[in-house]
Amino acid sequence: MTKCKSLKKPKRVILVAGARPNFMKVAPILEEMKKSADHFQPFFVHTGQHYDDEMSKAILQELRLPEPDVYLGVGSASHAVQTARIMMAFEEVVTEEKPGLVIVVGDVNSTLACALVASKAGVPIAHVEAGLRSFDRTMPEEINRVLTDRISDFLFTTCEDANRNLRREGIPEEHIYFVGNVMIESLRRFEPMLESSSVFDALGLRRGEYVLATLHRPSNVDDRETLEAILNAFQRIQQEIPLVFPAHPRTQKRMKEFGFQNLNSRLRVTEPMGYIEFLALEKHARFVLTDSGGIQEETTVFGIPCLTIRENTERPITIREGTNVLVGTRESRIVQESLKILNGGGTRGKVPQFWDDKVSERIVGVLRKKVGNQSKFQICNLKIPAQGG
Repeated sequence: MTKCKSLKKPKRVILVAGARPNFMKVAPILEEMKKSADHFQPFFVHTGQHYDDEMSKAILQELRLPEPDVYLGVGSASHAVQTARIMMAFEEVVTEEKPGLVIVVGDVNSTLACALVASKAGVPIAHVEAGLRSFDRTMPEEINRVLTDRISDFLFTTCEDANRNLRREGIPEEHIYFVGNVMIESLRRFEPMLESSSVFDALGLRRGEYVLATLHRPSNVDDRETLEAILNAFQRIQQEIPLVFPAHPRTQKRMKEFGFQNLNSRLRVTEPMGYIEFLALEKHARFVLTDSGGIQEETTVFGIPCLTIRENTERPITIREGTNVLVGTRESRIVQESLKILNGGGTRGKVPQFWDDKVSERIVGVLRKKVGNQSKFQICNLKIPAQGG
C-alpha cells in the first residue's frame, strides 16, 4: 500500500541556485511566484557553489534578482566535499524556515544536495529541468540529474525526450509536467537589450563575422591532450574567421598549467562575460563552438549553428529540431564541421514547443493548483519499479 503524508499549505517556498546557469532558471520563477503572494512566500537561497563574488553579484544584477535571503558561501571543493558542505548548511536553513516546498533547478551539485536535504526532512521537492539524460555516468551532472529526479515530487520538463526518459525510469505520469524551457524565458526577457550592447565595439567585432567559443567541462579541459586538440582546432578555425573565446576560470587555469596560454593574437581569449554581453555575442555569431548544455539550447532559439565539443548530449532535441551538431573532441572533426558551416552549411532548425516566455507561469500555475489552493495536500512516496534484473 502506498504511504502518503499530509502536509500543511506551503506558504514558504525555498528556491535554490548555486551556479551561473541556475540563476537564469530561478529568476523568472521567483518573479512569477511573487505575483502569488497569497499562496507562496518565496525564499531565495544562493549556495555559493559559483563562488566568484564579483561574477555572482554581476549576474544577480543583470537578471534583476534580489539579494539572496541566505548565502551559504560553500565555495569550491571536490564533488563529495562540496556536496556535503551544501547539505550541512542547507539543512540549517530548512530547519529554521520550515518550508512547504523546495524548488531546485538544473543539474549541479547544489541541485542534488538540497534535494537530498529536503527529502530527508520530508519536504516536497520540485525539480525544474527534470528528465534530461546524456546516459553517460562519467558526467557528474548525469548523476545529479538521475538522483534528483528519483526523489522529486514535481518533475518539470523541457521537452518530450525528458518525459520519455522519466516514464522509462518508472516515474508515475502524474508527477511529470511538461512546461517548457525556463532558461529560454530569461533569454526572451532580455533579448531586446542585446542590440545596444557595446561588446562588439569593445572587441572590434562585426556582427556575423566571428565565431564564439566556450569550454569548461572537466573532461575537456583537465586532460592535456584533449585540451590541446581542441585549442589547436580553435587556432585553425581562426585562420579563416576571428574567434572570440571567453575562457572559464577553470579553463584559464589549465591552459596556464599546460603552457597553452600564448595563443595566436587573432584568437581573442577574454575573461568570462556578463549575461547580456555573452547573449549578444551568441545571437550574432557565425556559429558557436561549445561544451555547454545551455548554449546548445540558446543557439537553437537564436537559429545560430552550434558545434558541441562532446561525444553525447542530454539535449538531443537541439540536434533533432535545432541547430546543434555533436562533433566530439578530435581536432580534425571540429575543423571539418566548422569549415562546412563557413562554406554555407549549418541548419537553422526551429524553436521547440513551449520554449517561450510563459514557462514560469506554467510552473507556478501547476504549484498553485496542486499545492497552493489547498489547506492540505498529499505527497505520496513514489513506488518506482526496480530497473534491470
